[in-house]
Amino acid sequence: MHIAHPLRRRFFAPRFFAVILMASIALLTPVRAHAVSKEIVELQTQVQQLLDMVQRLQSTVDARFGVIQHLVEQTADSANRMTTAVEGLQQKVAAQNEAMSGKLDSTSGQMQSLNDSVDELKSRMGKLDKAIADLQSQLQNMQAPQPPQTAPGAGGLPGSAPGGPGGQGAAPAPAMNQAPPLQETFQAGVRDFNGARYPVAQGEFQDVIQYYPQDDLAGTAQFYLGEIAYRQQSYDDAIKAYNVVLENYSGSTKAPAAQLHKALALLAQNKRSAGIQELRSLVQRHPQTPEAAQARSKLNGLGARAAH
Repeated sequence: MHIAHPLRRRFFAPRFFAVILMASIALLTPVRAHAVSKEIVELQTQVQQLLDMVQRLQSTVDARFGVIQHLVEQTADSANRMTTAVEGLQQKVAAQNEAMSGKLDSTSGQMQSLNDSVDELKSRMGKLDKAIADLQSQLQNMQAPQPPQTAPGAGGLPGSAPGGPGGQGAAPAPAMNQAPPLQETFQAGVRDFNGARYPVAQGEFQDVIQYYPQDDLAGTAQFYLGEIAYRQQSYDDAIKAYNVVLENYSGSTKAPAAQLHKALALLAQNKRSAGIQELRSLVQRHPQTPEAAQARSKLNGLGARAAH
């Protein structure tokens, strides 16, 4: 309607002015008191006709401008509905992305548990092989002939002198028994971790690292220490624990997961550049791992490329 008024003024102003001028001339023309000119009557009739035409034309234009205004309002309503639909679609896409992220996290947790089970099975197989080898060695030693005693009665008979050299050689054995059993301690730590008994799980994983630092499960236990700190939102401690995995247990199967979770901890601290750099490093170092796939998805979500 703001556009219609100027258009009307531009369209009707000259013609309406001309009609008014003609009507004024006709009305102001001197008329004799007793004789009205026929021409003046005709002119007045024509002026009245012109005025009627102008009124009809103005009514037509008003009607057309009303239709145009209605069309404009319909277009505005359609645009508003389209905007609402787009916003709803964006919300649905965001919700689907969040759901997909949750599914990825759940899948990551399941893969982590599966990897832990595989690592535990490998460790048990290694321990079983070692136990079998030790048993075979003991059987061979038992089957070997005993050397002759050179000094009978000197306390050299087996079991006759508990305080003899054999007893002294077995003295360190109680110290070895102080170490907790590896598998039981690690499994107890995993159970306590899944049960959110983090202080107890932390002590059990630390025992694994302390008493069995060269075992494969030591790297996994160190990774769980980082997970405990991460779940407690102690991101600095989590990053330190993940760095130990990457530096001291780089060959561990948990190294890719440690680097991924380190990047997530950095992002949780709003350290975007450091987090993106860690994700890119993970993709380059372990390109075929599930953690690398998650890193690529996270980079896409951040609007960053996997390779820089």
